[in-house]
Amino acid sequence: MAIRRAVAAASSSILSSSPISNLFSTTLLTSLLPHLSPQTPSPTSPLPRPFRIPLPPKCPLSRRIQTLPQIPPPPHPTPTLQSAATAAEVIAVIEAMESSLDEHDERLGAACFEAAERLDSIGHQDLERALAFALRALQFFERKDGGWSVSVAKALLLMGSISCKMMRFDDSLESLNTAAQILGGLRRENSRDDDVLKASVAVQLLLSSTKTAMGRRREALINLRTSLDLKRSILEHTSREMGAAYKDLAEAYVVVLDFDEALPLALRALEIYGEQFGEYSAEVVQIRRLLGVIYTGLGEYDEALEQNELSRRVLESLSLDEELLQVVIDAANIQIELGRLDQAISYLKWVIQKTDKESETRASVLISMAKALCNQEKFGDSRRCLEIASGILDKKELVSPTKVSEAYAEISMIYETMNDFEISLSLMKKALAILQELPQVQHLEGSISMRIGWLLLLTKRVPQSIPYLESAAEKLKDCFGPKHFGLGFVYKHLGQAYLDMDQPQSAAKVLVLAKDINDESFGLQHEDTIDTYQCLANAYGAMGSYALAMEVQQRVIDAWENLGPSANDETREAHRLLEQLKKKAQGSPAAVFPANSHKLAALNQTIPLCLTVSVREQDYWEEKQLLSFLAAINEGSVWLVVLLFSRFRVLLWQFEICTQGRGT
Repeated sequence: MAIRRAVAAASSSILSSSPISNLFSTTLLTSLLPHLSPQTPSPTSPLPRPFRIPLPPKCPLSRRIQTLPQIPPPPHPTPTLQSAATAAEVIAVIEAMESSLDEHDERLGAACFEAAERLDSIGHQDLERALAFALRALQFFERKDGGWSVSVAKALLLMGSISCKMMRFDDSLESLNTAAQILGGLRRENSRDDDVLKASVAVQLLLSSTKTAMGRRREALINLRTSLDLKRSILEHTSREMGAAYKDLAEAYVVVLDFDEALPLALRALEIYGEQFGEYSAEVVQIRRLLGVIYTGLGEYDEALEQNELSRRVLESLSLDEELLQVVIDAANIQIELGRLDQAISYLKWVIQKTDKESETRASVLISMAKALCNQEKFGDSRRCLEIASGILDKKELVSPTKVSEAYAEISMIYETMNDFEISLSLMKKALAILQELPQVQHLEGSISMRIGWLLLLTKRVPQSIPYLESAAEKLKDCFGPKHFGLGFVYKHLGQAYLDMDQPQSAAKVLVLAKDINDESFGLQHEDTIDTYQCLANAYGAMGSYALAMEVQQRVIDAWENLGPSANDETREAHRLLEQLKKKAQGSPAAVFPANSHKLAALNQTIPLCLTVSVREQDYWEEKQLLSFLAAINEGSVWLVVLLFSRFRVLLWQFEICTQGRGT
């Protein structure tokens, strides 16, 4: 039944094509039809010695010419699939075979398979014809072998490859999953069959590529790891191919930010590459750069710098200047993370002298320089660097769309650090517009949508934020799976947005998901997890589900208390909110819950401006100044709560105003 579904899917899809770049190619059969090889004379056959033809006496010249033997022209070699260099030649060979062979001849089925493979490998634009040949081959093999054979699985693999190039991803998965099912059964019967194992590796790799093209990267990881396990049974454990397999899987884990899983794989790849290529090789440098990314993601910056230093020595000895510049930029970015800004700027100044003015490398240097200057609070210089970098990137959008969109996002976050929220939003939306044309980078699209939604939420444009956050949740779930920590942040922000829009039921639904993810990812000792619990308690309180709200609020109190004296202020506030919940449950009209339910209403009624003041670290306001400021614009008793958020070395002071009778 699985094969029939795959055949039906392929048959119904042969209507239109939309070729994309080659995601996967493999040679399944190399020589199926040796009997069709052209027979040509041996070039070394001896020639006879020159001789004269005896002529009869008095024979006219014209008669003599007519009696010379006729030398036939050299025969044209019969074209074969192996010798066919163009799609037209491939099709001509198949048409010739169809006219000379019975339609059920096994040789015709093998030829259809090879024709499909040839058209797929030479990049023929008419992929419909290639898919039709592959489907005919599948039908031949199924009749011959009864369905469960390596030949059938290879035909399904080929159909999956062609369908993927045509961007018919669902059809591709249908064929590939059927092939994987067949090969899995064959491996259970004979686990040592090399032909079955090699075909299984090819199927798993193509499943991974197809799911990656669909944006389903977490699922693709499973297939990529399966392919690695299969390769272990057919390849030498220290072969170059195994090293590349470890490297590819490590890179895939890095993309989904799973650095813990990536680290041992990258270390194994480094060990194999060092043995195969030598410690002072460009191939080893690739692994060391990957390790630098992994160690940075794990917060192990000294280890990252060590890998970077080793890479620089090798690249200098090999005179690989372009690669060396990238590694020095990596080093500067690590120094920025460590707060060693002068050292980072020194590196970047060295690099910028060696780059072309309009190059992508120059743009990367300027972005890193802007980040360092921003951390030094030299905001004017930082903005100038970002403006120049943006000008370079604007000209590169069509050449390197993914890199450019990532650079726009990085620039946006630096503007966000400097509180230039409108510019930051504009650049994020620009990056998103580029990525929406690239289905294989949905993980980036989801991350940027989340960032846009968060910025809109931060700047009180709640209704606009919700579509971006909902889109981000959908894409990140498809890409990374339902338990990825990034999805937890999206659900949390989305819950906050729903609460601000007076939709507590919707808020509670997504906040429960956020709570479960953050619990698993960080534990209840993490501040983001505690904050998610607090938001959930607020949602239950707004719904009138006071028993649930008090239960969750008690967990918030326990979590803050477990953090010790450093969280005394948060613990007191959590206790206050629990008391308000109890009053709410008893029907007290004076109770105020959730924590921020009154804030926007109070501000809108009494103050025509949003009291969110951004100050630099050296510009702290004295408490008396703050109280005087608040009292001046809101006569009566004032209750002040100061919430400090440290992000990118900028402090946001947020003030809650409660008029008499509303505060506690």
